[in-house]
Amino acid sequence: MKSYYRLILGRKHVHAPECFTGGFVGTDFDIRQDLSRQLPDESRDFNKEFIPVWLDLNPDKSKVSAAMSCGALWTVSKGAQKGDLVLCPDGAGTYRIGEFLGEYYYAEGETLPHRRKVQWLDATIERAAMSEALRNSTGSIGTVCNISNYREEIEGLLGADAIPHPTLSVSGDSEIEDPIAFALEKHLEDFLVTNWGQTVLSSEFSIYEEDGESIGQQYQTDAGIIDILAVSKDRKRLLVIELKRGRASDVVVGQVLRYMGYLKDQIAEDDQTVEGVIIALEDDRKLRWALMSVPSISFYRYEVSFNLVKI
Repeated sequence: MKSYYRLILGRKHVHAPECFTGGFVGTDFDIRQDLSRQLPDESRDFNKEFIPVWLDLNPDKSKVSAAMSCGALWTVSKGAQKGDLVLCPDGAGTYRIGEFLGEYYYAEGETLPHRRKVQWLDATIERAAMSEALRNSTGSIGTVCNISNYREEIEGLLGADAIPHPTLSVSGDSEIEDPIAFALEKHLEDFLVTNWGQTVLSSEFSIYEEDGESIGQQYQTDAGIIDILAVSKDRKRLLVIELKRGRASDVVVGQVLRYMGYLKDQIAEDDQTVEGVIIALEDDRKLRWALMSVPSISFYRYEVSFNLVKI
């Protein structure tokens, strides 16, 4: 089945015109070597080899940034398959749509040297025409993100009969039923990030930042997108935070464990532990039973208060 990606072509989309004219997409990430013979089928193998390389080139950065950069480099160079589609913003509110045509090639000395040939389609998508859920996803932090969950909406927008409020096609263990539900979950995430200092978690953890920029919200990994990645004040504990707008089931435990496993395998330093937190409006008996066997994952229930004040 065709996959869909959103790809940023340089900071502030500076390289987008060249890519649109030249019929390619690409990445950089400071890796100045031909990767033609160094792109394994599994991203984890690529990360294990190139995270140390990237850190040598960027000694002031963390493994969190290294994993994000190397993961994006592998995804564009190897992970995306021929026939997959990529949505690239032009910086003016429009997304150009490209189809991957060829394999990876290296353009030494050029901008975005790690390249793939694409065919740019005549159709475009206006950001204003997207559902709030798709806008949130395409606006996530990071150079590349997988937006295949929105396949039905994207195909509708590209077709003659665009659907303004589509029903999302969801795969995997996602619990998104529709754009409104996703929007509520996204609002919860934004509210938590904005008011982090007022939560009980803030006494021990901070949302992951690097160079003063928050990179912990919607952190992209090969295991999925972590809602919030936090780190303890002493930098010894990484924390995966998964948000659910309503009742959380025991399915979310497996989801959080998958993210934790990725962090342990790809990112955590030898002296760092990895923990998880599930935040939801309600839990159920199955979730409580599951958490009894996983002490490294905690559950928090959120409360919403709404008042009307007469003036």
